[in-house]
Amino acid sequence: MQTLRNLEVWFVTGSQHLYGPDTLKQVEVNSKQIAQAFNLSSAMPCQVIYKPILTTPDQITTLCAQANNSPQCIGLITWMHTFSPAKMWIAGLSLLQKPFAHLHTQFNRDIPWDNIDMDFMNLNQAAHGGREFGFMCTRLRKNRKIIVGHWQQDDLHQRLAAWMRAAAGYNEIRHLNVCRFGDNMRQVAVTEGDKVQAQIQFGLSVNGYGVGDLAAAINDVTDAQTEALLAQYKDQYQLKDTHNAIDAIRQAARIEAGMKAFLQHIGSKAFTTTFEDLHGLVQLPGLAVQRLMAQGYGFGAEGDWKTAALVRAMKVMAAGLKGGTSFMEAYTYQLDPDLPRVLGAHMLEVCPSIAQNKPSLEVHPLGIGGKADPVRVVFNVAPGPALNATLIDMGNRFRMVVNPVDVVKPDADLPKLPVARAVWIPRPGLQLAVAAWILAGGAHHTGFSTSLTPEHLEDFAEMAGIEYLCIDEQTTLAQFKQNIRTNEVYYMLANAMK
Repeated sequence: MQTLRNLEVWFVTGSQHLYGPDTLKQVEVNSKQIAQAFNLSSAMPCQVIYKPILTTPDQITTLCAQANNSPQCIGLITWMHTFSPAKMWIAGLSLLQKPFAHLHTQFNRDIPWDNIDMDFMNLNQAAHGGREFGFMCTRLRKNRKIIVGHWQQDDLHQRLAAWMRAAAGYNEIRHLNVCRFGDNMRQVAVTEGDKVQAQIQFGLSVNGYGVGDLAAAINDVTDAQTEALLAQYKDQYQLKDTHNAIDAIRQAARIEAGMKAFLQHIGSKAFTTTFEDLHGLVQLPGLAVQRLMAQGYGFGAEGDWKTAALVRAMKVMAAGLKGGTSFMEAYTYQLDPDLPRVLGAHMLEVCPSIAQNKPSLEVHPLGIGGKADPVRVVFNVAPGPALNATLIDMGNRFRMVVNPVDVVKPDADLPKLPVARAVWIPRPGLQLAVAAWILAGGAHHTGFSTSLTPEHLEDFAEMAGIEYLCIDEQTTLAQFKQNIRTNEVYYMLANAMK
């Protein structure tokens, strides 16, 4: 998975000429120090690029245009050190297409009670200037994250870092090409959606490719490529009863190499498959999907392009964090009233980035798809906090639903279920969480992450301009229902005003 250090977030400070050149010089010194401190913080995933102080409408407009045209810039951090009359910002903010975080801080943490004077007050007007800037952002209906606190505090660094990661995910989805091998699983509703509206909303493109074309790419794989992957398998996985299945494993390696070559050729970082369209393939791509996800690709089963795009964006957001991110599906429940839980898995395609221990490479019958026994890696997900996120098309808007969960150890080894699996307790509990998820129309497919928090996904949804619903410890079913009804009215009115 790539690092985010090649991405830039521009640090932008607003002021004006009213206070004289000496004040502006000090504003510049202070701003550079804050930008440098952010760059030195271990929490920050991206480069923070200091930009010269903005004091005129033309400077602001020029910088916003430059940000739009910079492929490295994924967003702005805006800070009003002094009072910056907000009419100066109208043109720039109106054309700005990158997300921004409104940093509401001041250079000094404490008030110098014994010697504070008007020179100090004129220089340190963030409380004043931030409100002026905030009014204009609200007046222009600009989505942004507001971060309040002192710039040296660790919790502020964490909130800003979460926003940066969301900006990186949003930047990725704006340029994402999702490859669909085949179509949706027949008669399934939630994996469908408006691809044109998705491109308008997010920027991503969704395109179909024949499975026969993939089969041709697999046939082009050389024996040397296959053997190189077999060596990786021996190194990375426990090989369980595979000596009699070497042909199946070799075929899985050919599928992996061919699929990766195909995706690289078309420039796609996310893809879907469906077991109802396997023309020309010897086995269902299980191991290939698992390994490509571990390398950063997004995936959705049964043609689910929305989840494929979401998983890819989540993987970008989580780059460098402990844990992993995967495609997931809620499969069955443990309805024990004392400890109700969910068993999550899929036929084969769960990413080993979330594995607790070294996965086991195994070959077993699948009973679906009508092909040869497929290869997969089998593992349990490590206990600890995680989340499920889903992206659904509501017709007049896209909705994201997020539910933090707690992964727990399975009650048994599941010897007859040779797939990757996770057992979790949804917050605030299975009954309420599942009822709310279903009320919201949440899909059975999700992006599952042990790296991200709801804050990352909320920031992402804000940038993308989509509805966000979180089911957590604060949720009550009555209030959740009311939020859904209120949101329905809001989006109807908002769309009518466009």
